[in-house]
Amino acid sequence: MTKKEISELKKQYKKDGGCITRICGCYVDSEKEKITCFKEAFYSLEEEDTYKYYEIFKKTLSGTPGRNLIDLEFPLDSEFEGGTQEFLLRLRNSELKEDALLDEFYDKVIQYFYYVGNYLILLIHNAYDVPGRTRDGIDMEDASDEVYSYLLCSICPVNLSKPGLSYHPESNLFRNCSRDWVVELPEVGFLFPAFTDRSTDLHSALYYTKNPDEPHEEFVDSVLGAAAPIPVSSQREMFQELIEDTLGEKREYETIMSIQENIQERIEESKDDPRPLTLDKRDVEQIFCQSGASEEQMQQFEEAYTRIMPEAAPIVAANVVNARRIEVKTPNITVQVKPEFTHLLETKVIEGRNCLVIAIEDKVAVNGIPLYEEEEPADFS
Repeated sequence: MTKKEISELKKQYKKDGGCITRICGCYVDSEKEKITCFKEAFYSLEEEDTYKYYEIFKKTLSGTPGRNLIDLEFPLDSEFEGGTQEFLLRLRNSELKEDALLDEFYDKVIQYFYYVGNYLILLIHNAYDVPGRTRDGIDMEDASDEVYSYLLCSICPVNLSKPGLSYHPESNLFRNCSRDWVVELPEVGFLFPAFTDRSTDLHSALYYTKNPDEPHEEFVDSVLGAAAPIPVSSQREMFQELIEDTLGEKREYETIMSIQENIQERIEESKDDPRPLTLDKRDVEQIFCQSGASEEQMQQFEEAYTRIMPEAAPIVAANVVNARRIEVKTPNITVQVKPEFTHLLETKVIEGRNCLVIAIEDKVAVNGIPLYEEEEPADFS
C-alpha cells in the first residue's frame, strides 16, 4: 500500500468521517487470562470515547512504510478452508457479529502474541464507500465504484497511570491521585484486506509494528499466516556482513563509502515512487560492481549472498543506510558526516601511518569556540 492509500483510510477516523459499523474488544491480563470482552455498535459510543478510539486507529496506520508499516502477502494455501486468510475473511464477512469467530480470534492472539503485562485487543469493522477519482486526483463522492469492507486490529498495552499529586477542589489541597489502568497506543496491529490501488486486495494485509526491531514473528506467522518481516536492525546487520564477506580483507574506505553513496543515489531517484525502494540480489550486485568491487571480490558475492540473505527476501534500501549521517569510527575517535559531504573525507598514508584526512572548506570550532584564522599577508606588489 502507498502512503496516499494509507492516508485516505486514516482520514475516515474523525467525526462523521467514516462508517465504522462495529467495535469489539478483549482485555487480557499478564497471565494470558481474559478479564472481559465487549462488542457494540460504534455509533452508540460517547463522543469523547470515539475520539480516543480514533487516535488508536490512526496510530495503527502510522509510521514509515517498510519499517513500521509492512505489506504482507498471504501464501496460496492460507486461502483454502482452514487457512489463516480464509479465517480472517470469514471474520470480515461476519462484520464481527459472530461470537464464536471472535472468541477463536482472541484465543489465537493470546496464544501467539507475547507481551509482559496487560493488553487490549481491539477490532473494528468498517465499510468505506470509495469515491471515484478524476485523472487529476479530485474525488467524486457521487461516483463510487466499490464499498471497501475491512477489519482493523490494534493490540494496545494497558498500564497503570503514573503516581502523582492532583488538585482536590473540595479541600483546596493537592493530594495523591488514584492510579487507573490506561490504554496506550498500539504495540502491533493489522489491516485486512489491504487497500491496494484504492481497491480491496484479499491476498494481502498491512501490518503495523511500533518497534521495527520487534516485529513479533510468531504472531505474524500464526495469526496472519504470512512470512514475518525481518527486523530492521537484522537487515542492517546482514547487509554489513554481506559487504564484509564480499570485500574480504581488502575492504577499502573508498569502496565502502561508494556503496553507501550509490544506494543513497537510488533512494533519491525513487523519491517520487509511493512505495519504499527495495533491492533484490541483482540490484545489490550492480551496486557492488559500480562501487569498485574487484572481479575477485565479486566472485565471493554469490556465495556470501546465498548464505547471508534470506531466500527471495528483497532489502528495503532505507533500512541498510543512514540517510542523515555517515559514521567513521576508530576505537578512540568517531567522525560523523552528512552523506552529501563524504567527499571531504579521504584516507592517506602520511609518514607511514594510516590517516583519515578531513578537508576544511569553512570555519572550524572546538566545543563551540571558533579557531583563530590568520589573515593572509597583504600583497603590495
